Amino acid sequence: MKVLIAGGGKTLYFLCRSFAAKGYEVVVVNRDRGECGQLARELRATVVCGDGSDASVLADAGARSADVVLAITPNDQDNLVICQLASLLYDVPRTVALANDPDNAEVFQRLGVTSFSTTQVVGNMIQQRAALEQITNLLPVGEGRVLVTELVLDSSSPVVGRRLADATLPVDALVAVVIRGSEAIVPKGGSILEDGDRVVLVTLPEHHGDALRTLTGERG
Repeated sequence: MKVLIAGGGKTLYFLCRSFAAKGYEVVVVNRDRGECGQLARELRATVVCGDGSDASVLADAGARSADVVLAITPNDQDNLVICQLASLLYDVPRTVALANDPDNAEVFQRLGVTSFSTTQVVGNMIQQRAALEQITNLLPVGEGRVLVTELVLDSSSPVVGRRLADATLPVDALVAVVIRGSEAIVPKGGSILEDGDRVVLVTLPEHHGDALRTLTGERG
């Protein structure tokens, strides 16, 4: 897999190192000549000095053969342009842009560019802190549109000893699997939840906190 990353700083450095360790071909585009020299010395990556929002620079970096383009510069407009150029001009199958301003993430999505916001990710985790001790796994899927969470019920959980149907989960939340000991159960409305059950919860992000509080009883 060939990954082209436009940006700089520690985030870019550690991403490149991680991708290279997995055997990916990594190309970096960075406009700071001094930083380019340092990256070329420290990383197993091809480093191109230039502005990633310039179509000719992307071409020189080999965007036509890239499988993924990541735009993680400090400038949201540049990140959007980089991804649009990579997709429209060079048919890159997957592009992802960093939205430094979380308000821009939705705009990027409406313009057809997959985006992420570190502010939103961290904010969501803090908002959900009430039940974090009981969460064993949290996996965003579908580009963050769906969250799959595994959590452990204990004796303080208000749903323990009750039928699943009596748990007033949000409309867009579903208990998909209950793991009890070595047994995996696909629950129905009449299933009784027990202390120690590992519950796999599927939710939309906007209802994730409410669903967790319903199952754990804890509030932030």
